[in-house]
Amino acid sequence: MKRSKATLYLIPALLCLAGIIAIGYYHFFTAFSKHVDKQYVYIDDDDTTDSIYAKLEPIATAHALTGFRTLARHFSLSENIHSGRYAIDANTSTIDVYRIIRNGRQEPLMLTIPEARTMPQLAARLSAKLMLDSASIANAITSNEYCKQLGYDTATIASLFVPNTYEVYWNTDLDKFMQRMVKEHDNFWTEERRQKASRLGLSPEKVCTLASIIDEETANNAEKPMIAGMYLNRLKAGMPLQADPTVKFALQDFSLKRIYHNHLSVNSPYNTYKNIGLPPGPIKVASIKGIDAVLNRVQHHYLYMCAKEDFSGTHNFAVTYQEHLKNAARYSDALNQRGIK
Repeated sequence: MKRSKATLYLIPALLCLAGIIAIGYYHFFTAFSKHVDKQYVYIDDDDTTDSIYAKLEPIATAHALTGFRTLARHFSLSENIHSGRYAIDANTSTIDVYRIIRNGRQEPLMLTIPEARTMPQLAARLSAKLMLDSASIANAITSNEYCKQLGYDTATIASLFVPNTYEVYWNTDLDKFMQRMVKEHDNFWTEERRQKASRLGLSPEKVCTLASIIDEETANNAEKPMIAGMYLNRLKAGMPLQADPTVKFALQDFSLKRIYHNHLSVNSPYNTYKNIGLPPGPIKVASIKGIDAVLNRVQHHYLYMCAKEDFSGTHNFAVTYQEHLKNAARYSDALNQRGIK
């Protein structure tokens, strides 16, 4: 009789315990995300527990978010908020999501350095991928004092950036990011590349400057070593480069489709029609193809080039000015026929 009475109390207790376990499992150990693909939550330096809940709400199921809030209240999330980019897989449990965020176990991202034309443009495109705001980046890379710390000035700083893809953390700070760029730059400029530059009488910064002009002249990578050879011939001969992209840069008008005589009078050290030699620095972040085109230029005797009249993106090359004028006339006629002004 006593055993039956004990059993009578035990069964409800076990059922109650089973219910508590089931509720706990449902809230803490089932999948947190309601999405089938990986989701990311970005936590800033000024985030609070409430703002984290708001960022998690579009990702989480209702019961998972309730479980997360419970864990946050009882295990001091407010005292352990770490900025970062956190990955939430489809099958990641609520308790694991909490541990990832509380312990700051963020996932790195793959950042590609863009071939930006201006430093403010570069800053804007980097800030779109990183926690850093564009103003902070722009202020740094347009400050001679800051650039000097890295061994550059505001004209040459573009040559620091090598447009590869790098694994970085979203919340990396500015100084760490710039030091990472210095490291990657030094890794790129191997002894072999430096020796090739030296044989041309150029520093890495000047190679990048010439490469940036070539990049703007053509998107045809196969032709870039030919163009590099032509510009190097002009430099050796003491002739002005007369590169149209430098005039666009001097005018800060990249929409120009034709360069007219009045454009050539712009008073700027970047105007290679008025100034002999290379401009003070790159007119964009030079591509790796452009850099290697300079280092491996084709040796020839051409001194002039003009875009082909078939608009193929390639060029007609000439040794003499008279031959060049004929090429230029054909291209000008083609522009006129298409109404390009």
